[in-house]
Amino acid sequence: MLSTDIDALTTTADYTSHVNPQWVRLLNVLQMNVSYEGCEGVELHVAGGRTILDFLSGYCVHNVGHNHPKVIQALKDELDRRGPAMLQSHVPELPGALAKKLCELAGAPYEKVFFASSGSEGVEAAIKFARRCTGRTPLLYADGAFHGLTCGALSLMGNSFWSEKFGPMLPQTDRVRFGDLDALKTQLSRTKYAAFFVEPVQAEAGIRIPDRDYLAETRELCHRYGALLVMDEVQTGMFRTGTFLASHQLGGAADILVLAKALSGGLVPVSATLMTGKVYDSVYDSLKRSIIHTSTFSENGLAMRTGLATLDVLQTENLGARAFEIGDYVRNRLNESIGGFPMVRDIRGLGLLSGIEFQPPKTMAVRALFEAFRTIHPGMFGQVIVMRLFRDWNILTQMCGNNFMVLKVAPPLVVRRDHVDTFVEAITATVELMHSPGEFWSEALGLARRAANV
Repeated sequence: MLSTDIDALTTTADYTSHVNPQWVRLLNVLQMNVSYEGCEGVELHVAGGRTILDFLSGYCVHNVGHNHPKVIQALKDELDRRGPAMLQSHVPELPGALAKKLCELAGAPYEKVFFASSGSEGVEAAIKFARRCTGRTPLLYADGAFHGLTCGALSLMGNSFWSEKFGPMLPQTDRVRFGDLDALKTQLSRTKYAAFFVEPVQAEAGIRIPDRDYLAETRELCHRYGALLVMDEVQTGMFRTGTFLASHQLGGAADILVLAKALSGGLVPVSATLMTGKVYDSVYDSLKRSIIHTSTFSENGLAMRTGLATLDVLQTENLGARAFEIGDYVRNRLNESIGGFPMVRDIRGLGLLSGIEFQPPKTMAVRALFEAFRTIHPGMFGQVIVMRLFRDWNILTQMCGNNFMVLKVAPPLVVRRDHVDTFVEAITATVELMHSPGEFWSEALGLARRAANV
């Protein structure tokens, strides 16, 4: 019989033995291996009374905050209903309602939806659908992209860290510089691509925001050369940047759109791949092909119900408008507090997706220390920042996955100004420390030694 009373030591031991011991070692090195007793809104409650402020949101999963009561109640209601959660031989009532709502919020030209369990799975669907619709095989993607960790998604990412030693990825994939319309035009004119995959804002590349005309021009170029445009809004959708989609304020619409992460309040895995009727009909084009692409957990009742509840919370609590307001407040406060420091290169973002970009120090004494630790590991500098914010200030955040010099600032959309003030105080104190050859860098040396021992 399973017990809910599992202590932290047992949890760590079992996880180390049977799941991922290297993850446990990393958390121990960073002094972030704590036992969470409960999470609500922006606050993560740790055994012993400590409270952590979440400024990462599970990489933009918890847009409505942790364990929103309305989403939890919707999940409970669906469980109590004991309905056909995964009967898979009928027309379920909830997917149609959720798909209709998503298409309304996303707007034209999106008409149809395929549901799955993750953003990676949504990207895999987009690859298949684009190839079927165009009759072409080659795929194009932007440098700095992060589309997921399945083999198809990895084939659309240029950072070899994620794909090395896993064997060959999909053939006939090419990379083009993000935000460069001339390079995109040249590449599209050379090869008959099925699709160009792009994020409207590249979160893991360091919160890279293109020029305002980029997405609209990209769509025009893709269609001119017979390719589809696939937009990955897994991190940027669901009002994270203020509008329902980041592409709504950046002037573009796609043929295929991938949503996931925040769609079900962080409680049930779900993704939604939206597309035009033309794309959808090219795949499900006959009776026998009605099951040509599906997924075991697609359209399950729990995911659909929490998805509807999450959209309701996002709208009724005006969290998009809140993302605009508090996001501006975050960046204004950061510019006032740390914008003048030599190692702070830029502070940028949209809504509540922001990044603080650092750069090497200018003073020789500190620069020598910085270069030494970057030689040990390119992410070492950033992890000292992450560790100090967590340990000394009770702030959870992380560096961007494809750019270790950019700290991601992405709290739940329910974050309050006093939470932001605490974060600004914490990062300001940390930035002040990194500008002198003392405590910050001795801490970095200790981190390097611990990393070498594991």
